[in-house]
Amino acid sequence: MDIDGNDSKADSLSFKGSVSSEASEVHKKEKDACVICMDTIKNKRILPKHEFYAACINKFMSYKPICPTCQTSYGIQKGNQPDGSMHITRSRQSLPGYESCGTIVITYIMKAGIQTEEHPNPGKMYYGIMRTAYLPDNEEGKEVLRLLRRAFDQKLIFTIGYSRTLGVSDVITWNDIHHKTSQSGGPENFGYPDPTYLKRVKEELKAKGIEED
Repeated sequence: MDIDGNDSKADSLSFKGSVSSEASEVHKKEKDACVICMDTIKNKRILPKHEFYAACINKFMSYKPICPTCQTSYGIQKGNQPDGSMHITRSRQSLPGYESCGTIVITYIMKAGIQTEEHPNPGKMYYGIMRTAYLPDNEEGKEVLRLLRRAFDQKLIFTIGYSRTLGVSDVITWNDIHHKTSQSGGPENFGYPDPTYLKRVKEELKAKGIEED
């Protein structure tokens, strides 16, 4: 019985060792795999924190100069925003949660046009739109306004694609930089009060390489 017990323990240790070895091998393969193509990295390109298959990351960054793993920005991002204009006015009326200051009113006027090679369906028409957004006219609001202006100049505010709100494709839509399009009603109505909105939108802008120097 003792012999059988020892054999059982030996088998158990052998099995555990085998599992541990296999797990280690899997972890090593995962660590050595390119997160873009999932193939083993051979010709490496190393960003400060992550490694990639050189051909993959070079192609990826030609479209969007950020690390696909941690979203760190490298260089100036340029979007595919259609032609349009950004206009700023100010109102003395305050926003809920910012009663001590007035309001910055941003009006975007985006022109109709034909999709180019950077868009989902080149040659297909899209319609123009007008959108209005609001910021508190305080120091942080002015900072966000400066960042939004830079993002607009780099064609990052809008894109052409599918609108979840309208349920249609090939339209001008927001490009992952959230705007407050209502003055009130709270977050569920895209309005104020929303105490963390300014912080959140600065993080969204930072992810696109837009931040204060």
